[in-house]
Amino acid sequence: MNVAGRIRKAQAEDIPKTHALIRELAEYERALDEVNIGVATLLEDGFGPNPAYGLIVVEPADRDEVVGIALHYEKYSTWNGRCLFLEDLVVTASERGKGYGKQLFAACAAEAVERGCAYMQWQVLDWNTPAIDFYKSLGADVSSDWLNGRLEGTALKSLAVGS
Repeated sequence: MNVAGRIRKAQAEDIPKTHALIRELAEYERALDEVNIGVATLLEDGFGPNPAYGLIVVEPADRDEVVGIALHYEKYSTWNGRCLFLEDLVVTASERGKGYGKQLFAACAAEAVERGCAYMQWQVLDWNTPAIDFYKSLGADVSSDWLNGRLEGTALKSLAVGS
């Protein structure tokens, strides 16, 4: 069943619900204990003087309630130029299967085109078959050609101090 929702750019008052959706996604991905960000940081980083991310929300047509988010930011490819990175696309569990995810994904694609981006990129866990199938149904290429690298915490600080 597809239900058209209202897509819009987020406002500061959407951040508490955004935080709840981030936690819902983390719980689904079996990583709730890894969420280290709070509402205050999301507000500052998204709506402060130097925004680090963009946020698109979807509400059902019949009520003013955020049921999904797409958090994105621009990155730069040395081979292709501007690119849009979709950090997270989340629709609350009770609202999945209604077309909201597709609306959010399409809104991100439109944002990428509007910014003149060469492509849109995201990551998906290899066990998340519903998400992989969703992306593929929209014509996306989902591959594992690249490995993810990450330096954090003590290792990050040690390297920074030692250089």
